[in-house]
Amino acid sequence: MDFFNAPIDGLVVLTPKVFADNRGYFYESYNKKTLEALGIAVDFVQDNESFSSQNTLRGLHFQKPPFAQAKLVRVLEGSVWDVAVDLRKNSPTFGRWFGVELSGENKKQFFIPRGFAHGFSVLTPTAKFAYKCDNFYNKESEGAIYFDDPELAIDWKIDLAQAVLSEKDRHNPSLASYKEQPCF
Repeated sequence: MDFFNAPIDGLVVLTPKVFADNRGYFYESYNKKTLEALGIAVDFVQDNESFSSQNTLRGLHFQKPPFAQAKLVRVLEGSVWDVAVDLRKNSPTFGRWFGVELSGENKKQFFIPRGFAHGFSVLTPTAKFAYKCDNFYNKESEGAIYFDDPELAIDWKIDLAQAVLSEKDRHNPSLASYKEQPCF
């Protein structure tokens, strides 16, 4: 497995070795020992999957402690622009974001440690998105940041006038609210 350490500490893009032949392909999508060798020592306890249409934008979401979650995300079908925002209060990159295109074709995975908000936009007609979490979901611990916060200035790679959003994601708080009351 190849890996790229993003310019924000803790974020890692993983690219598995794919073995293809006339029958199709095979690759190892998860191996605990391989991740531990890269310094990613987490015990995943929950797998999630979503299906979305083009221009859907989900995020930016996170779970507050003690239910914070590290995630290993990937796309099974289609393509998304995947973004993580650093919310760790003592981090020199607090408030910075990093994005990567994940697709069923490139098979890249994105490791996002605890302390980050996460979201994605769908670039293809549909996308099937899967991820592993190292902690269980807890509704009372939900946190979010407004996807179009001007302070973040995230390029979502879609026309935001066409973005398909949940009602909740239309009204999330700004990054500034987490500067005043950090949660990580």
